[in-house]
Amino acid sequence: MKLSILDQSPISTNQTASEALQESMNLARIGETLGYSRYWIAEHHAMPGLACSAPEVMLGYIGANTKNIRIGSGAVLLPYYKPYKVAETYHMLSTLFPNRIDVGIGRAPGGPAEATNALSDNYLQHVYKMPDLVNELIKYIDNEGTVLEASPLPQISPDLWMLGTSRKSGNFAAENGLAYSFGQFMSDENGAEIVQQYRQSFQPRKKGQKPYVIMALSVICAETTQKAEEIALSSIVWELQNESNESMEGNKGVPSVDEAKKILSNLRNQKSIERIKKKMIIGTPNEVKSKILEIQSHVLADEIMIVTITYSSKDKHQSYRLIAEQFIK
Repeated sequence: MKLSILDQSPISTNQTASEALQESMNLARIGETLGYSRYWIAEHHAMPGLACSAPEVMLGYIGANTKNIRIGSGAVLLPYYKPYKVAETYHMLSTLFPNRIDVGIGRAPGGPAEATNALSDNYLQHVYKMPDLVNELIKYIDNEGTVLEASPLPQISPDLWMLGTSRKSGNFAAENGLAYSFGQFMSDENGAEIVQQYRQSFQPRKKGQKPYVIMALSVICAETTQKAEEIALSSIVWELQNESNESMEGNKGVPSVDEAKKILSNLRNQKSIERIKKKMIIGTPNEVKSKILEIQSHVLADEIMIVTITYSSKDKHQSYRLIAEQFIK
């Protein structure tokens, strides 16, 4: 089974944004060495603890420091941009790094309302026009039915993906002949039902094209269950911080395990911890493998994409390494 990496480029409380971005490049190189199929980096704006606001910039850096792993956006937040410019950017990347570029498309704001307003004067109107924006982007990427070419035209076009967390995104991907990545780690929806509907409704836009599904999961793996549970505390607290209307102890980034324990000791609502943990896979290599295989067989995903948030880069690298040893031969 293919495994891939989704990187949100988190900033730990002991890091600068520069160090976090350098760590993202390191993660892509490690993923390539371990045999992961692709590495995607997310786009966020004015989000505490997240360093990457411009995936297209990072992809040039990462592409130049890797050789074979596919790299891409997870996702381009299309309502902010003109499709022509997106096509130019990713055609440029595909020209530099042939047969390695993925263009993940999303419509979420990726940040607070203030950032949305700063990025776009009419974001909601563009959300409503999303079908038209996607169709325009497809034409430029496929270089069909347009007056202009989104140059430079690469020998091999980048692959287009729809990213989402709802039935609507799955249906939209199927209608437009796009590969689909479902973010189960950030959705309460039934991923299996959404993927099944996507497969049944898929309309190929190219001859021989078939539906293809990535299931994105939050996973933390360690040598023992106890250690994995402890490492996961940083991610859980960081998620709570991002959900909270009021900053929890400053919300300066992903906290250390000791910082997380201190914050959790003062937390009254323990149910929120369990709610977040339900969306995560936490455990030993065997426990993680068993759970991933269970989800994969239930959803019939073609590929599993893993997002791992930890305070320590060492713990993150080890988690991806332990998982790779279970799946990648």
